[in-house]
Amino acid sequence: MFEHKVTVVTGGAKGIGRAIAREFQNEGASVCVIDLLPNDYYVGDLADQTVLEDFAARVLADYGHVDYLINNALPLMKGLNDCTYEEFNYALRVGVTAPFYLAKLFAPHFAPGAVIVNISSSRDRMSQPQTESYTAAKGGIAALTHALAVSLAGRVRVNSISPGWIDTDYTVYEGPDAAQQPAGRVGNPLDIANMALYLCSDKAGFLTGENICIDGGMTRQMIYHNDFGWTLEDKTT
Repeated sequence: MFEHKVTVVTGGAKGIGRAIAREFQNEGASVCVIDLLPNDYYVGDLADQTVLEDFAARVLADYGHVDYLINNALPLMKGLNDCTYEEFNYALRVGVTAPFYLAKLFAPHFAPGAVIVNISSSRDRMSQPQTESYTAAKGGIAALTHALAVSLAGRVRVNSISPGWIDTDYTVYEGPDAAQQPAGRVGNPLDIANMALYLCSDKAGFLTGENICIDGGMTRQMIYHNDFGWTLEDKTT
């Protein structure tokens, strides 16, 4: 499906990013990964402007164009109690600034029919305590998605995916962990990789500026104390 296509995947050395990179390779694409972790293409810190520029230059020197940009790199998750000013800004540089800047660097070099897929999170609409840096970055990339879709209209389609609970070790859960999900199971990286493939395909040719939440239905489930087995332990007293 993607023979002779060039796919850039940030954070592609493990977890969801690795699954995305592998699935595009399986479909015939050339894949350029950037990650802090060891990989076959480029090791570097996405928070560093010079690294982004060097990485983009290498991709263009190797291939001359980009067909698909998958912004997946994982921002730091720390909260109000412990997150420093520098750490919060680092999370935003990885999670929002890097996707913006890579889109800017590649903008003159996107091939006809190019697509950007941003990986957000269901935390772009809901939270747990002490997750501010990660949640802010994921909310930012979700908003960046529709901004880029408008700026790149007619040239590049831009969509985002918001995963819910995805077990990157492909663990199969039973009991309450599975039952609490309306879909009846915990997700795995292929659930996200398959959507990335779809969004980059011609089948999604009329889809841009959207955020697609893949969370087994969790964000659609209303929860009330003592209703359907849900009980809240009040820790404020």
